[in-house]
Amino acid sequence: DYVVVKMIPDNRLPPRHLHSVHTGKTFAVIKWESPYDSPDQDMLYAVAVKDLVRKTDKIYKVKSRNSTVEYTIKKLEPGGKYHVIVQLGNMSKESSMKINTVPLSAPDALKIITENDHILLFWKSLALKESNFNESRGYEIHMFDSLMNITAYLGNTTENFFKVSNLKMGHNYSFSVQARCLYSGQMCGEPATLLYDELGTGEDSSAARSNRSTDVAAIVVPVLFLLLVTLGIGFVVLYMRHRRLQNSFTAFANSHYSSRLGSAIFSSGDDLGDEDDEAPMITGFSDDVPMVIA
Repeated sequence: DYVVVKMIPDNRLPPRHLHSVHTGKTFAVIKWESPYDSPDQDMLYAVAVKDLVRKTDKIYKVKSRNSTVEYTIKKLEPGGKYHVIVQLGNMSKESSMKINTVPLSAPDALKIITENDHILLFWKSLALKESNFNESRGYEIHMFDSLMNITAYLGNTTENFFKVSNLKMGHNYSFSVQARCLYSGQMCGEPATLLYDELGTGEDSSAARSNRSTDVAAIVVPVLFLLLVTLGIGFVVLYMRHRRLQNSFTAFANSHYSSRLGSAIFSSGDDLGDEDDEAPMITGFSDDVPMVIA
């Protein structure tokens, strides 16, 4: 035997399992379940959205007979903070949660150009990829000095570049550019960060080391090539001179060679005078010629 019992619905119960399904820059999708299973009639919910930054409230009405209800909250602000309350329209017990919307993206292509006594930060307009960003909002720039361990606010601009002066040699800096923060710095965009060292590379450390290695290689390789070419030319010149001297000596030695003695005869030059320059040099005597001494 069995009996079927139908419980009397209690409309004073709060919605169950309130949670966020998806959060974007300007919207949030939330979901909850009815206070009891299988409602037999439409249920009216009140969705209150409190802006924790602007200190404003909005209330939306949602009617549904489903056990699971999904609702999209629109017209939110990027980087905002909200408190969401869901309850039945008869002001029963409530369920609540907090939502943080996605902030604006970081500016793209942040670059540094080094001048004589200052640097220039350049970046692409955020309005090119963010339809919710207005250039009149502008950007703000921060600088972090790793040597002093200090973060400084440099200012804001509505342009796509910013001039930075009075940098100290030997210091490493990190610059960040982001959509300007609103309402006392509570609603900011994501920052784009770039490392700048004392050499003014304007790149992160790994890229800086890579570029410096490339620059050094670009200088060292041509120098080594020139040195090798110079050494090669020097060896060729020395070799040619050596051959020329060797040939000259050989020709000179052959001109003074005596086939009878089997050797070359050279004069010391001490007994030679101006008047003897035209006299023939006596190189020796033949065995078949008698020597006569007066």
